[in-house]
Amino acid sequence: MRLSFAPLCLALVLAGCQHDAVRADAPAADAPVSAPAPTATVPADDNLNAVLWMQTSVEYRANSLQTYRAATAQLDRALKDKTWDALDPVERSNPARGLPPAVIFDVDETVLDNSPYQARLTQAGGEFNEAEWAAWVNERKATAIPGVLEFAKAAQARGIALFFISNRAVDLKDATIANLRGVGLNVKDDAFLGLGTVVQDCDQDGSDKNCRRQLIGRKYRVLMQFGDQLGDFVQIAPNTPDNRGTIYNAHQDWFGQRWWVLANPTYGSWEPALFDNNYRQPRDARRAAKREALRLAH
Repeated sequence: MRLSFAPLCLALVLAGCQHDAVRADAPAADAPVSAPAPTATVPADDNLNAVLWMQTSVEYRANSLQTYRAATAQLDRALKDKTWDALDPVERSNPARGLPPAVIFDVDETVLDNSPYQARLTQAGGEFNEAEWAAWVNERKATAIPGVLEFAKAAQARGIALFFISNRAVDLKDATIANLRGVGLNVKDDAFLGLGTVVQDCDQDGSDKNCRRQLIGRKYRVLMQFGDQLGDFVQIAPNTPDNRGTIYNAHQDWFGQRWWVLANPTYGSWEPALFDNNYRQPRDARRAAKREALRLAH
């Protein structure tokens, strides 16, 4: 709202002001005033709103809390049904019936909140790199995702083993376990399976988690899986939008039953699927491909 000054200036408020006449074309006192044109253009950051949503919105905390509460309510049903198994059949090489129960978690943005690391990248205008990521992990300051502690306690009270399959490198195991324990989780030393874990009789492709899931499935009936990306539940090959849609359609009945997805708008395999999984492209080229994927109508 723009205010007009009277012809007489208040000397105590503003010394030396001139008695300018009000212009005939000046807007009325309560007329809307356009924002001034920016003096500089600030580059858009793809992650600004995403990181702020995770760090400041109650909606994000509520979404995580309701996910873990709903999963807790399904535990007894999953235990009682001896045919219940959360591993895709293509990733199970042995019958699950009769095996002790377990739950598999992804770590980042599923159990631990790393949004401060994402905030640092956003503030600096940088992108993910291994050295800075390892430094963050070794700070051991990630906090627990809302609801996960209560779920984990409920599961362990029922004799369910907890496993954590992460694409954190195996040499970050000690720091990761220390962080998990630091937020209140009762984690066994062999419960963390990081990137680089050797699995006999299974060929792992890059960062895919299928071999590590199979390793757990050899000794356990997996009741539930938790993750923030589709690849936390089943192997995606190839990682294309169409194939991701096919996998989603084939497993719709498992979401909210055996598979539980935590919200993470800051990163994920959904993003490189939009630019042919080619991070060697310049950043502007990747952003252009993402803009091309926008739908302006249903």
